[in-house]
This record gives sequence, C-alpha cells and structure tokens, in this order.
Amino acid sequence: MPKIILTGDRPTGRLHVGHYAGSLKERVRLQNSGIYDKIFIMIADAQALTDNAEQPEKVRQNIIEVALDYLSCGLSPDLSTLFIQSQIPELCELSFYYMNLVTVSRLQRNPTVKSEIQMRNFEASIPVGFFTYPISQAADITAFKATTVPVGEDQLPMIEQTREIVRKFNSIYGDALVEPDVLLPGNKACLRLPGIDGKAKMSKSLNNCIYLSDTEEEVRKKVMSMFTDPNHLQVSDPGQVEGNPVFIYLDAFCKEEMFADYLPEYENLEELKAHYTRGGLGDVKVKKFLNKVLQEELAPIRAKRKEWEKDIPAVYEILRKGSIEAREVAAQTLDEVKKAMKINYFDDHALITEQAKKYLS
Repeated sequence: MPKIILTGDRPTGRLHVGHYAGSLKERVRLQNSGIYDKIFIMIADAQALTDNAEQPEKVRQNIIEVALDYLSCGLSPDLSTLFIQSQIPELCELSFYYMNLVTVSRLQRNPTVKSEIQMRNFEASIPVGFFTYPISQAADITAFKATTVPVGEDQLPMIEQTREIVRKFNSIYGDALVEPDVLLPGNKACLRLPGIDGKAKMSKSLNNCIYLSDTEEEVRKKVMSMFTDPNHLQVSDPGQVEGNPVFIYLDAFCKEEMFADYLPEYENLEELKAHYTRGGLGDVKVKKFLNKVLQEELAPIRAKRKEWEKDIPAVYEILRKGSIEAREVAAQTLDEVKKAMKINYFDDHALITEQAKKYLS
C-alpha cells in the first residue's frame, strides 16, 4: 500500500509559530525524507467557512497568506500537492454519504468539537456545517487514501472519528477506504504551543500569536511582552519553568549550539532552567535569548516569503495545478465508494444487463 500523507490548515489568518512548531516544520521534514509516496497539503477554505460564513472575503484573502507561509517554510510543489479544498467537489459528496454512518450523539461527544463550540460561543446556535466538521475531515482524509495524518494532540479525537467512519463503512460495504494513522510531533513542547499571553493555545482569534510573516521588530516586541511566571517578581526570586511560555518556546525552538552564539555562560537549556528555578536570573535576559533563537529560526522563512511575494500569480498557479491533481485522485476514490455502495448505476453494466433480462423474460 502506498504511504500517503494528508494535512492542511484553515485559511482564517496568517500562520504562526504554533503552526510551524506543531506541523509545518515536520511537514517539510517528511516531504524531504523520501519516505512517503505522496503528500497532499490542503488549504481548508470550505471548513473555514463553517464558522466564517458571513466573512467570505476574510477566507478568500487568507488563501494567499497561507500559501505564502507554506512555500516560505519550504513546502515544494515539486514534492507535495498543494490544493484548495473547495475546488474538490467530490469531498462534499463523500461527506454526504458518511453522514449516514455517524449519529448526532457521537458528534456531540467529540471533545474537539465540544471545546471549539465553547470557544466560539456556539452553544445556543451551532452551524450545521461546523457541527459536522469531523465528517468533513473524514472525507478529506479518505478521499486521498491517506495512511498518515500529522496532527497536534488536540486533533486526536477528530482522527479517531475518521477511523470509526472508515471501519463502519468497510464493515458494511467492503474494504474501500483506508484507515489512517496519526503522527504526532516528536518534540512534546510542539504539541500545543501556548499563546504569548499564557493562554493554553496560540490562536489567531485571541490575538496572542507570533506570526511567521512578522517583521524582526514585531517578533522582538511580542517576545519581550510575553507572559512568564507571575510570582517571579524580582531577579533573585526562584522562578517556575513548568507552564512558563518563554521556556516552552525554548523547548520547542532552542538548539544547544545557540548557547555558544547567544548565551555562552550556559552550556545548554537545562543549565538555564536550573538557574531560573533557583533564582538569580531575570525574565528580560531569558526573553532576549528567546528572541535571538526565534529570529534565527524565522529569518530564512521571512526571506523566502519576500521572494514569493514578488510573483503572486505563480503562487495561484501552483494552487490551481495542485487542485486539478487532487481532484483527479478524489474522483477516483469517489468512484470506488459509489461502486462499493452499489450506487454506480450507469457504470454497472452487469446490473443493466440483469434488469434487462428480468423484464424481457
């Protein structure tokens, strides 16, 4: 069986370092590894509209922002298929068929759906499209027969629901769908990068992000304003590393060799953490180090983005070609699904012949 990856992002804003640490960096690594036969990367505009239906221009404008972030991080149209979800109508039809395999109560129990509904204050009025998000995601994954889906831990319930749909479909109609496996980030600090305000999640809607496209000065200002240990009031005070966003970011991005360049009085991150924990190390010094770490990581991304920004029509052409290729694959899967469900009436010549004989006899 071919090894295939499907992953993507909703175009509701520019991508941030949480996306980069949690998925983008890993996607580039997987793309360049040569391990996978095919990699599909989707800009999920149809899913973005499930809670932005009255803001279509917001979604439309952010298609190019996400595409630029993808390309600037190193995703290549020569190695990955970059496409726009809404340009693949087969996904809607697959979702329609899968809806018959999932109960309302099962959707209501999905932890990711529950938390997202609460965050968006949808408790009293949930858009049906948003409520059925897990079914749509199952269509996305199965349309491309993805064997691997790289996700953060908050998406695990969604992938489990996809697996349930695949198992139920195959048990009823035969083995037409592929059950995907999950690939989590290897660095645990990348599983869920907090916002710069200390909130549990970096989120565009909470305005607590460091964006990949931020200028050097914007990154510096955001780092220097970051939430730390609220009890670490004086330099001499012992500080807490656990749950401290500054150290979580260092866990995600810091490399040991960076100490020699930017903070030579420490050999590694463990020494820095130990000093902060026992007291005598100020937040400003740690933040200045984090700023240098992030600037080193983001500088090449920033430079590549500026180059791609010079030829926006070329970016749209990449997405157009990728969407054509993705649709061909999804159409093939849909044909197989309809055949398994016995609703491929006009292609089933045996059925037509059988019925003809029945009424001629």
